[in-house]
Amino acid sequence: MGTLVGKKAPSFKAPAIVDGGKLEADFSLDQYIGKNHVVFFFYPKDFTFVCPSELHAFQAAMGEFESRGVKVVGCSTDTAETHWGWLQLDKNAGGIKGITYPLVADEDKTISDAFGVLAGEYAYDDEGALVATGPMIAYRGLFLIDKQGTVHHATINNFPLGRNVEEALRMVDALQFFEENGEVCPANWTKGAAGMKASHEGVAEYLANN
Repeated sequence: MGTLVGKKAPSFKAPAIVDGGKLEADFSLDQYIGKNHVVFFFYPKDFTFVCPSELHAFQAAMGEFESRGVKVVGCSTDTAETHWGWLQLDKNAGGIKGITYPLVADEDKTISDAFGVLAGEYAYDDEGALVATGPMIAYRGLFLIDKQGTVHHATINNFPLGRNVEEALRMVDALQFFEENGEVCPANWTKGAAGMKASHEGVAEYLANN
């Protein structure tokens, strides 16, 4: 599968647990089109080890995402019931109580497959159903989606490698800077730094001053 960067994010409807405990039967990212940027991330499995550290890290940064008008949404191949159960368990017991952003239940694996993050060997039968030869869970994928529903940034980590939430914020800042100013963001750019005009002259000017 090729990259989703530069393309529309796959559309879906699926159950999700929102606001820390409410079931939304037909959750969709489409509700944010025209309104918000979205950080949509996948994690392998509920009730595991690296995953709660990531989910709590995103929650700790919610104020930063919200100040930028960004919606954060998580997703795994667990059921909505499993999401809900994990949300009832305290952080000091390995749970994710206190997480308020939506957690999508990709129980039939089709969302993970559409975003290119589904691990495991699988195929589709004659009726279009996905048939697995082993357990299937999502890699640690992350997608930054603009208000028009287009993917601008994507990363996929293997299971042992936790993500850096600060880098996700930096990518949000870079995209919003480009949208607002029309200038591109050079290597190691951070919010508040100068951008660069996308021209030979702009490159020369930037390199001469940095």
